[in-house]
Parts: sequence; structure tokens; C-alpha cells
Amino acid sequence: MISPVSSTPRSAHRNKPEATPYVDLTRAEWSALRDKTPLPLTAEEVERLRGLGDVIDLDEVRDIYLPLSRLLNLYVGATDGLRGALNTFLGETGTQTGTPFVIGVAGSVAGGKSTVARLLTALLSRWPEHPRVERVTTDGFLLPTKELQARGLMSRKGFPESYDRRALTKFVADIKAGKDEVTAPVYSHLIYDIVPDEKLVVRRPDILIVEGLNVLQPALPGKDGRTRVGLADYFDFSVYIDANPDDVERWYLNRFKKLRQTAFQDPNSYFRKYTQVSEEEALDYARTQWRTINKPNLIENIAPTRGRATLVIRKGPDHKVRRLSLRKL
Repeated sequence: MISPVSSTPRSAHRNKPEATPYVDLTRAEWSALRDKTPLPLTAEEVERLRGLGDVIDLDEVRDIYLPLSRLLNLYVGATDGLRGALNTFLGETGTQTGTPFVIGVAGSVAGGKSTVARLLTALLSRWPEHPRVERVTTDGFLLPTKELQARGLMSRKGFPESYDRRALTKFVADIKAGKDEVTAPVYSHLIYDIVPDEKLVVRRPDILIVEGLNVLQPALPGKDGRTRVGLADYFDFSVYIDANPDDVERWYLNRFKKLRQTAFQDPNSYFRKYTQVSEEEALDYARTQWRTINKPNLIENIAPTRGRATLVIRKGPDHKVRRLSLRKL
């Protein structure tokens, strides 16, 4: 008996493409879009830029990040043109031009976002239209260890509430406003804390890249219930580095093992104690950190912001990019 609700075959519903604000591209399709853009980096430069445990090479740079640098170059030019058109409409002919273009890079711990941000900094600075490119990580806006301990947040380090979000948003807002000089705190992975009396100075960049776990999160409502301006509201373009959480856990543990053999050996390292025990004991600690802090943060806070990104870069188990999704205009 045919249901009176619908005469459309179920197969038609199954085959109907899902509505999405993104254009999905394979690695090969994306790579073809670089339009003969020359590769300005050497193998040695790529080696210096990549993060510990990342397998990025010249082929990856050529196939994935050259097309992205070309796309961003087009975005910067188009944004300048749109800004000029808006100023003309508003009658603000004397308005200062050259507002910095701000890019957000988000993703999980050990997902490779730092390597992506460093690569984009190097590639974009090679374009003559915007040679001054600065990169800032949100680690500098983590609350100091003493403050995290006072608030009972040491086991939530990296979660949204562990940052001075107001200071971070003000920093990017000041950059966007064209202030001549803006400063940010400096974080040390060696001591696992903010470095006292040390500041990063940013002076009117053409492009600012803001890299961090939670940079795409929307602003929380104020106590009065009103929606506030969030960090991502200042972004002109944003990138989310996506991967299967099981793969990211494996990358995280592999990175921890390599750090145990290198940076953790420093007598001043906060993590030096994990070089004084067996590898299995150290890895037990790392697994606990992943399962109680990093994975919950990824699932609860980071991954839900993926749909806010302009571009989603999807990695396979080998850290290589498999597919990309670019938001339609």
C-alpha cells in the first residue's frame, strides 16, 4: 500500500544532495587552482616551519598551501576594494586605508594548526601586495598559572575559560583599528606559563594571523543578556584544521614521545620530570592528559566551531590533506 504522506521514492530522498554552504574539493581539484603560482619556499625553509611530528613537505606546500596563499591574496585585494566602496558610499573619502586583513587558524592540539599558520605567514609575506605579515598565538592570552590555580582551572588549561578573552579580543580589535603599535603577552612552552614582563609588539601589519584552539568561538552573552562582539567577528578569513580524533590522539602521543627526547630534556622545562620516568609511565600521563583535557576540549568546544570557518582542511591518518571545503559567497 502506498503511503498517503508522500509518493516520492525513498531512494530519491537518499540521493538528494545535502544543502551546504561549502564547496567540497578533493586534493587534486584544489591543487589545480594554484594557477601556476611559483613556490617561494625551499625544502630547508619548509623543514624549519613545520611542527614536531608534522610530515609536511614541498609537495604538500605546493598542492595545498600555494593555492590557499593565492586565494588569500585575492581575498585581501577584494576586501580592500569593498572597503573603498563602503567608504565612498558613506562619504568618508578621507578615511584611512590599509586596514589589516585578519586570518584565524583553529583546530585541535597536535592537529598541525601551528605549522599551517607559520606556512601561511611565510607564503603570504612573499606577495608584494602585503609583505608585512604577523602571526600571534592565543597561548599568550592564557591566564598565568598562578591565576589558573586560584580559579581551579589548571585541569581546564586550553578550554575557553582559561583565557583572558577580553584582552585577546581587544588586542585584535586594536590591530584591526589600525593602531600604530599593539602589544600581547608572551607564553613559554618551556616553563608552561606566561613570561613575566615580556611583550610581543605588533606594528601595523598588512595581514595578521591569529592561531589558537578556540579562535572561532562566538562571543558569550553579557550579564545583561546582550550579545557581545567576539574574536571571530574581526576575522576576514578563517581556517579550521580537521582530522579524526583517533588520529589526533596518535599524533599527540607521538609528539609527546619526541618532545620527551628533545625539549623536555631542558633542565628548565616544566615537563622534565617525564624524562626521569619510564617511557610507558610518561605515556600514561600523556594519555590521561588527552582523554581528560584535550579530547573533551576538542569535542565540546573546538570541533563545534568548524562550521564557522571559511575553509575547512581535512587531514587523513598520515597528516596529509585529503579534502577541503570552501565556504560559498
